[in-house]
Amino acid sequence: MEWVEVEGSTVDEAVALAMGELGIDNREDAEVQVIQEPKIGFLGMGGKTAIVKVTRAQKSRNRRRSRSRSNDKPQQRDQKSNTADNRQGDKPSNRGGSKSGKSSKGNGPKPKGEKKMQRDDRPEAAPIEEQAKVAAGFLSGLLEAFGLEGTVDTRIEEEVLYLDVKGQQTEALVGSKGSVMYSVLELTRTVVQRKTYGAPRMRIDINGYAERRREALKIYTGKLAAQVIEDEGEIMLEPMNAADRKVVHDAVAEIDKVRSFSEGDEPRRAVVIAFEKQDSES
Repeated sequence: MEWVEVEGSTVDEAVALAMGELGIDNREDAEVQVIQEPKIGFLGMGGKTAIVKVTRAQKSRNRRRSRSRSNDKPQQRDQKSNTADNRQGDKPSNRGGSKSGKSSKGNGPKPKGEKKMQRDDRPEAAPIEEQAKVAAGFLSGLLEAFGLEGTVDTRIEEEVLYLDVKGQQTEALVGSKGSVMYSVLELTRTVVQRKTYGAPRMRIDINGYAERRREALKIYTGKLAAQVIEDEGEIMLEPMNAADRKVVHDAVAEIDKVRSFSEGDEPRRAVVIAFEKQDSES
């Protein structure tokens, strides 16, 4: 691969990711083309990420080919040497090894009663109340590790574990469009699963951000739906995570004359709001 196109929150971040994919250590060995500059939106909406195209510089490609050719030569010499040794009929030495010259690893008898743990032998998942304690403990430790003042409350509704992290300083764990917050949720889910042999459905909100974003998305969706109805057309929103897409779909479902569907692949999957004629208008 001689070039890649990568996106990131900043141009420098996108370039660093691209260099990592290409295996480039020196910025001078990369030719960078900025396709899109980043833009900050309102409440995480309407913003744009940075998109760059990074190509391996010609001199870097030449050095890599040169190293590849030089590495091939010793291998060829070693192969010829091994062939010559085989023709001489040299026998392998037994010094320091077993008499037979064969490895005895794995050949001994297995201990009686030893068996692999079957799926049915695995411990059962802990009750959701215990899983809630593990999740709260992990999040409290995370706040302490980052030096952030805040509290963690949990509640269980219809077998769904809700995690409410409160405190002004905790907003540092939200990130652009809640990206850091959802990463924290995935980490918490992993910890709960490893310690309790299972994890329930989980939702997280940090200092009310998730609720504020849901309300903002509903208002934003209503304005776009009104425009779609007026133009009798359709509008594609920016790519969103699954949680935000569900908010938009639910909001559209409550509005007449419009419908919604998703297009694209993760992480660039986006919602489309389209005009839909009513039966009386057909």
